[in-house]
Amino acid sequence: MTPLSLTLKGFNGIRDGLGRDALTLDLAQLAGEAQLVAIAGANGRGKTTLMENMHPYLTMPSRAALAGPGGFSYYDHVYLPENEKDLVWEHGGRRYRSHIVIRQNGKRKTEAFLFLQDGAGWAPCRLPDGTVSDGRVENYERCIAALCGGADTFFTSAFSAQGKRQLTAYRNAEIKSLLADLLGLDDIRALGQQAAETAKLLNAGLLVLRQEQASLDEALRCNAVERLRLAGAAERLSEAGAGRSVAQQALERARAAELTLLAERQRARDSETRRAELLCERQAAIDGSRQAMAALQAQDAVERQRLERLAQQLAARISQAQARRRQLLARRQEGLDIVARAAAVRRAGRREGLAGQVSAARSERVAQCRQRARRLNDLENTERTALQKLAAIEREAGQAVLRETDLVRRLGLSNDVPCAGSDLQGRCKLLGDAREARALLPSAGSKIASLAKQKVAAMEELEEIHAALLAHADAPAGLQQAEQRHSRAQKRASRYAVMAARAGEVAQASAALSEIDRELALLVEGEGESSAERAERAQIGEARQLLADQRERQAAQQSAILRRIAEALAALPAPIDPQLPVRVRQTITQAAAAVVAAEQHYLAAAGDVQALAFVQSQAAELAACQARAAAHAARVESELGNWKLLAKCLGNDGVIALVIDDAGPALASLANALLLACYGPRFTVAIRTLAATGKGGQRETFDIVVHDGESDQNKSVGLMSGGERVWINECLTRAIALYLTQHSGRHYATLFSDEADGSLDPQRKRMFMDMKREVLRLGGYAREFFVSQTPELTALADAVIDLDAWAVLR
Repeated sequence: MTPLSLTLKGFNGIRDGLGRDALTLDLAQLAGEAQLVAIAGANGRGKTTLMENMHPYLTMPSRAALAGPGGFSYYDHVYLPENEKDLVWEHGGRRYRSHIVIRQNGKRKTEAFLFLQDGAGWAPCRLPDGTVSDGRVENYERCIAALCGGADTFFTSAFSAQGKRQLTAYRNAEIKSLLADLLGLDDIRALGQQAAETAKLLNAGLLVLRQEQASLDEALRCNAVERLRLAGAAERLSEAGAGRSVAQQALERARAAELTLLAERQRARDSETRRAELLCERQAAIDGSRQAMAALQAQDAVERQRLERLAQQLAARISQAQARRRQLLARRQEGLDIVARAAAVRRAGRREGLAGQVSAARSERVAQCRQRARRLNDLENTERTALQKLAAIEREAGQAVLRETDLVRRLGLSNDVPCAGSDLQGRCKLLGDAREARALLPSAGSKIASLAKQKVAAMEELEEIHAALLAHADAPAGLQQAEQRHSRAQKRASRYAVMAARAGEVAQASAALSEIDRELALLVEGEGESSAERAERAQIGEARQLLADQRERQAAQQSAILRRIAEALAALPAPIDPQLPVRVRQTITQAAAAVVAAEQHYLAAAGDVQALAFVQSQAAELAACQARAAAHAARVESELGNWKLLAKCLGNDGVIALVIDDAGPALASLANALLLACYGPRFTVAIRTLAATGKGGQRETFDIVVHDGESDQNKSVGLMSGGERVWINECLTRAIALYLTQHSGRHYATLFSDEADGSLDPQRKRMFMDMKREVLRLGGYAREFFVSQTPELTALADAVIDLDAWAVLR
């Protein structure tokens, strides 16, 4: 498989690294006849994105979370609504085109087309089995697998992805599956899988047989329980027959008793007719007497209501009289209280005028005291003003004295100034100041004398104010005492005036007391029952007595009638008990039910006899089925063991392991040839597929053992340093590719490697390039595309594809 041209549209790596939505490379033109082609560029330019799309498989191996279906999704690496990968490649002398369309505009969908170039242009690829590449991913992958082999084989032997899993990291089953695919052992593996599937089906069938055996065992257990339950069925049938006969005899006796009762009831029918007539007559007498008594009781109720109304009228009149009496007594007590205050009213009338005069005098005294209090307040304000004036005079006098002292001091400087009498005295400020002080000194003295006179006048005024304050010092206390006396005088005068105003009320109360006493005397006479009321009460008593006599006569008459009817009923024969037919009917019903129950018991016993015979025959059939099922299960178990053994023999640990053992020396020989040609004779490798167990046996395994010629030691490649492990792993990988080319006929014309030289030192990296050329020579490969971050290795390539030249963003 050789890539010829590649177009990528909408890939994140191309956009982020080159600033382009799409990139198209003519790989055939860029590579030319070169064998080693380096893909160069700064970190993040999209080199890995480019290389991992230079193959037709639907994956980017370094971005796949795991191997196999579902491990990779293009949707994580594209960003446009419609993204494309268009790869033209050559394989087996024919040219193909892979066109992948990844849509994520709303609903995600991936379409993959594989076209084959013929004389008429590009046509959909068609396999011999009829599979056509029609855009469905599964058909595309089937076509690629048929043309180029499995993806695992390609990415293990021909494509070294960045961060690729080394062979030493594979588990035993994984490496054997991989080598089986490389060695073309798919047919053997398919037979092994068919054998395993057959074993699985046999195992499922065996489970069904065992479930059937368990069902038969359960059926036998239930059959045994049923036989135990039905034991003694013949004896129970005999007992049920005897019980049925007894129940039928009891039913016949109950029916005979019912016939006898019917004959007796026919004989007693005439007596029952007379009895019914007497009972009707007694009921009529009872009803007539009840109606008469009800009429008499109704008349008595009317008279009783008249008596109650009379009592209510009398009680209402007495209640009204008592209420009026209480009202009059309350008014009489009020009048007596007013009359009792007559002496106080007369005394208040005599003292009312004097109390008014005293109140007026006290009011005048309050006015005088208030005038003195206001005068005291004015004197206090005048005192404060005089004190403030005196303080101002004293402050001003102090300032005047200080000014006079300062003027005297300044005047005294005129004798001490050295420039006095010289030419400079006209310009001397001190002499000028002294002359000014001499002019101001007389006015300062007169000012002090004037302030002294003002102070004396202020002191005299203040003494006069103090004398007046002393004379009015008792004014507030006198005002308070006068106001208290005036208040008491006003209250006394008001009280006398109110009391004197009640003189008319006392006269009215005296007149009303006579009228109240007269009305109270009349109320006492009218509180008893009147003559009309007494006559009506007597009339009601006579009427009620007459009604009581009539009720007694009616009761005596009813008793005589009922006694006569009772004597006639006693003379008749005793009636038949009405419950007797019911009891006889119940006896017949119970006897019939007993017959039915006995019959059912008999039938159940007969059914148990038949069921016992059936379960006994069923037990024999179940035992035979159990024996046949056990024999069938034994045959299936035997076949299951054979098929499991065949599946194991055709699996990874069987024939495949033997073929791998045969291929191991050839793979090791190719790897050692590469090591010798490129890295010298120090390391040689051997592939081991068996390992010793602790019990002395052997078990299947896969290990790569490296012999170090310098130290003459053997150790597993997993225990070597990181650089040595990379070195040996790449030799083994390329050895697998060479073996695949030489033995299986599957040949990839182009190899790929992405930063596989990461942990090698500079010398080993140059040897690594030599190994690449040796692999190309031994395997007959056309070229290898590789990515390296080492400029020296890039310089050793035959051609360089520098992605920096396609970058839009720098």
